[in-house]
Amino acid sequence: MSAVTTEQPTLGERLAGFGRTLISPKGAVFLLLIVLLVSITVLNPSFAEPSQFIRFIQRVAPVAIVAIGQYFVIVGGEFDLSMGSVVTTQVVIAGNLIGEDASKSVPVLLFMLAFGAFIGLVNGLIVTLLKVPSFIATLGMMLALLGATLYWTGGAATGNPAEEFREIGRGGIRGLPVIDILPWSVVVLVVVLVVAIWFSRRPFGRTIIALGDNPTTARYAGTRNWWVKTSTFVISSLSATVAGVLLVGYAGVHPSVGRGYEFIAITAVVLGGVVLGGGRGWVVAAAAGAFALEALFTLLNFAGVPSTYRDAVQGAIIILAVAYSATTLRARRKGRALEAPVTHTSPEDPATQTSPAPAEEQDAAASARPAPIPSTQRADNETNGGS
Repeated sequence: MSAVTTEQPTLGERLAGFGRTLISPKGAVFLLLIVLLVSITVLNPSFAEPSQFIRFIQRVAPVAIVAIGQYFVIVGGEFDLSMGSVVTTQVVIAGNLIGEDASKSVPVLLFMLAFGAFIGLVNGLIVTLLKVPSFIATLGMMLALLGATLYWTGGAATGNPAEEFREIGRGGIRGLPVIDILPWSVVVLVVVLVVAIWFSRRPFGRTIIALGDNPTTARYAGTRNWWVKTSTFVISSLSATVAGVLLVGYAGVHPSVGRGYEFIAITAVVLGGVVLGGGRGWVVAAAAGAFALEALFTLLNFAGVPSTYRDAVQGAIIILAVAYSATTLRARRKGRALEAPVTHTSPEDPATQTSPAPAEEQDAAASARPAPIPSTQRADNETNGGS
C-alpha cells in the first residue's frame, strides 16, 4: 500500500501560477480587458465614474449575451452564423406585432422565444440529420431571415414597440446610490451568465464540451450526439432573442440592427480563448471577450481612430487569437503548457516514502482496475467548461 503526501505551495509559487494563468489562452482575455479599461481611463478619466462604467456594461450586455450563446455552439464543434439575422428578425417582430399596444408585450415576447427556439431547432436538425456543415446551414438561415425581414419592412425603419416593452432595454432600477441607475440589461446579463455557468457545470453542459472534443468517443459513451448538438443551436437562437429584446429598447426597429452580430460573437468567443473546433473553453472567458472587444472599440474611438478600421481590427483579432491559441496548444502537447499546475511532492522525505507493494498486491490491484480507456484523437485536450 502506498501513500503520497503533498506540500502547500508558497506565496511566490501561487503568484507564479496566477501569472501563468493570466498569459494562457484561458486567462489572457482578463489581462487584456484590464489593460484596455486602464487605457480608456487614461484617455478619458470620466469613464471610471461608476455611472459611466455601468452604462458601458449596459451597452455591452447584448453582445455578451450573444457571445454566451455562440460559446455553446463553438465549444460543441460548430458555428452559428444566423445569430445576427435572428436578432434583426426579433427586433422587427417586436416593433410590428406589439406596436403601441402594451397589452401585447407578454404574448409577443412568448412568441419571440418560441420563434427563436424554432430557428435554433431547424438549424440543429439540418446540421445533425441532413449532415449539412453548420457554416453552410446557418449561412443559409442568415440569408433567408434577412431576406424575409427586408421583404417585411421594405428595407426601412418601422414603428417602435410600446414604451413599456422598450423599458427592458433602456430602463432600470433608478435612485440607487453611486450608480444612480442599475439598467435591466445588466440584470439580464448577470442572470444569463449565472445560468450559463450553472448549465456548463451540469452533466449536459459537460457533454457538449465532450462532444466538441471527440464526437466518436461521446457516441461510444452513450451520448445522443444529434440532440446535444441541436440543443446548442437552440441555446444560441434563444440568446440572440434575448439580445434582440434588449436592443429594441434603445436601438429602435431597423433591418440593420443585428447586422454583424454573428461575427462579433465569434470574435468575442475566440478572444476568450475558446478553441475553434470545440472541446475547450470557458463561458465566463467568452463573456469577458465581448467586454474586451467593446473596450477595444471604445479605446479606438477615444483615440480618434476612424470607425472604418473597425472591421480590419476585428479580423486581426481573430487571426491573432487563433494563432496564440494554436501556439499554446502545441506547447501543451509538448509538455510546456503555460498554465501547468505546480505540484509538490517530497520523495526525499522519509515520512512520505513507503515500500513498494508486494507483487501479489500489485496484481490484485491491477485486476481490480477498470480497463484503460483508449487514447483519442484529442486526448490532450481538457474540458474546462464552467471551471
